[in-house]
Amino acid sequence: MTAITNPKAELLEARIIDVLRHRVGKDERAAKPHDWFTATVLALRDDIIDRWMESTRATYDAGGKRVYYLSLEFLIGRLLRDALSNLGMTRDMEQALRSHGLDLAALEELEPDAALGNGGLGRLAACFMESLASLDIPAYGYGIRYVNGMFRQRIDDGWQVELPETWLAHGNPWEFERRESCYRIGYGGEVVLTGETATWIPAEAVEATAVDTPVVGWRGKRVNTLRLWTANAIDPIRLDKFNAGDHIGALAEDARADSLVRVLYPADSSPAGQELRLRQEYFFTSASIQDIVRRHVQYHGDVRTLPDKAAIQLNDTHPAVAVAEIMRLLVDHHALEFDEAWEVTRRTVGYTNHTLLPEALESWPLPLFERLLPRHMQIIYAINSRVLREARKRGMDDAEVSAISLIDEGGDRRVRMANLAFAGAHSVNGVAALHTELMKTTVFSSLHKLYPGKINNKTNGVTPRRWLQQCNPGLTATLRDAIGDAFLDDAEQLTALDKLAGDAALGERIAEVKRANKVALASHLKDLTGIRLNPDALFDVQIKRIHEYKRQLLNLIETVALYDQIRSHPERDWVPRVKIFGGKAASSYHNAKLIIKLANDIARRVNADPSVGGLLKVVFVPNYNVSLAERIIPAADLSEQISTAGLEASGTGNMKFALNGALTIGTLDGANIEIKDRVGDDNIVIFGLTADQVAETRAAGYNPRAVIEGSRELHQAVEAIAAGVFSPDDPGRYKGLVEGLYSSDWFLVAADFDSYAAAQRAVDQRWLDQAGWRKSTIHNIANVGWFSSDRTIAEYAKDIWKV
Repeated sequence: MTAITNPKAELLEARIIDVLRHRVGKDERAAKPHDWFTATVLALRDDIIDRWMESTRATYDAGGKRVYYLSLEFLIGRLLRDALSNLGMTRDMEQALRSHGLDLAALEELEPDAALGNGGLGRLAACFMESLASLDIPAYGYGIRYVNGMFRQRIDDGWQVELPETWLAHGNPWEFERRESCYRIGYGGEVVLTGETATWIPAEAVEATAVDTPVVGWRGKRVNTLRLWTANAIDPIRLDKFNAGDHIGALAEDARADSLVRVLYPADSSPAGQELRLRQEYFFTSASIQDIVRRHVQYHGDVRTLPDKAAIQLNDTHPAVAVAEIMRLLVDHHALEFDEAWEVTRRTVGYTNHTLLPEALESWPLPLFERLLPRHMQIIYAINSRVLREARKRGMDDAEVSAISLIDEGGDRRVRMANLAFAGAHSVNGVAALHTELMKTTVFSSLHKLYPGKINNKTNGVTPRRWLQQCNPGLTATLRDAIGDAFLDDAEQLTALDKLAGDAALGERIAEVKRANKVALASHLKDLTGIRLNPDALFDVQIKRIHEYKRQLLNLIETVALYDQIRSHPERDWVPRVKIFGGKAASSYHNAKLIIKLANDIARRVNADPSVGGLLKVVFVPNYNVSLAERIIPAADLSEQISTAGLEASGTGNMKFALNGALTIGTLDGANIEIKDRVGDDNIVIFGLTADQVAETRAAGYNPRAVIEGSRELHQAVEAIAAGVFSPDDPGRYKGLVEGLYSSDWFLVAADFDSYAAAQRAVDQRWLDQAGWRKSTIHNIANVGWFSSDRTIAEYAKDIWKV
């Protein structure tokens, strides 16, 4: 045992030993690493709880307004390092543990990634929760405590295999069950009228119980609450059935409740899957709204003042049923007149839209919705009649009225959740400047005409604590030496770095940090995949959800073309390049899963080919998650943000990469446009069609076959994939994928290929000028502090929530 000279570390060490003995039940001599991890969290948690209670008391004493952020996903990642860093206790904890021969970084690795999200939507929600606490804004995050959540991805022979993510197998030391916060959630049944009062009598019900996790803000200024709901059957076992011999049937209610909180995004390709998704969304939304209204009435009395004390933000359409649920509670339980309830609801709710893809704007088959939520269906019809009458008064034509309607009256009648959220909110925001403008002219053009003041922009941001200070301590230390500590409290202070972009010594130090990060990543990926990587190569990274609009396929086709060029022209001075891919495909998304297989097939062929030597390597990283992102992003040289222009709402990976000194190669899409405006045209690599040109190309009768056959490199690469060069075991594996490119190519992969390939060769030339590359790196780091989620949340607070 090493002696401790630091009094704070000594106090921590004593507390950890006390917890280890009295709460974990282990002697320090017998304790295993997981025991030490649990004791470390519980010891730290005691400090957090005191601050948590102080924050809550202060809000109650002030009678202040709270923000309630409803999201089906919270991709929070590991919490130990985050909490230690925000409390300024990392060094003290390192010393306390070192006295017992323990390494804090090794213990941090034992913490499982919470399986509460899929991609950017959930990670944004996590960044927002941290920023709300850092800006001292009272807030609750509301979601589901998934037992398995998003699946764990294994790659078997290049194919994605979905396995349960067992992050809760050994409990979660961060959470607290709140048995007093328990609500009944009903489904089905009928609505009966007593006099003029409607009463919904559900046919079945489950109980939602709150489980709270503290969210620590920067410097421990405030601790807010992430409240996740778990489900329990009202009658966990039917003893009459059990005693009659139906042992499985006796547990049916318990299994039905458990299914609500088991998996994030159950496949909705079947009617049963669709029903489970709708049940999940209503379950967490109803529990959250009941909790918010209960708290308001308890502390403020009159439910009519709800908008003055509560700001409810819907993160995408998943909680959009909140509009009808608030109305149900106000009208049926608090006896407000419908028009007054509608006014209270609209003043309370804000809606954030995250997509322009029509298929991603949720809608539900009307018979399913009416069967599960009959009272809500009545309320939605009543809202719709008011909205459509308003549209007619404004002189809107039939097509516009049809687009505005909350009910799609086409062949398959559906309830449009985005229209419900839009109509029921006082604010509807996009998440990047381009996205917000496109909302006005595409998916919400008629609703924008009816409510011209509602749509506003709030460009996304990321928390610089996790995505710079914690994941890249080497770079953080170098920046502190160069410009001082002001940027730790205000990321926009990074602009002080801009005037040092030409400082060769600083550029050298930042490059040394980058190389150390690449060495560490290469070592980790060698352990994970068995592939050896050269840390002096250009690390070219595309890590995000696998989806055709994000165009991993464009990157892969260019990789094949590059492979062919290197083999055909070995005399050229090629830049060594490592292509890193990572991401999960939705379990029922065939083409996305095929793209993962293609990436692995290309990797297998390229990595085994001695003719390309160390000039090209391809790696698909399995089970991409927050913890892997924290390793990969600081090591990246090039950030791939190559979605079809007009389809990516914002992106936040683009911000994280730039903050860590990677150059962006991308289209003029989402927040790429604003990043370009901040860092300057010379410090980003832009290619491809603009959003307007994409629309024009489609309208003009786009012929992808002619484009493919007119580009020698593209044609050769596509034909090699189609012919089975990369799939000799199944030569026809990618025939359908390639036929899709020839026949429709909806995401304009072929149209942008030549521009993309030329941009990649321009990247090679930039890389050869290392002094110029380093200068661009510094310009990127210096000018993306504006993309902090602190700035985003401050804008929400001022313009939407009025807190």
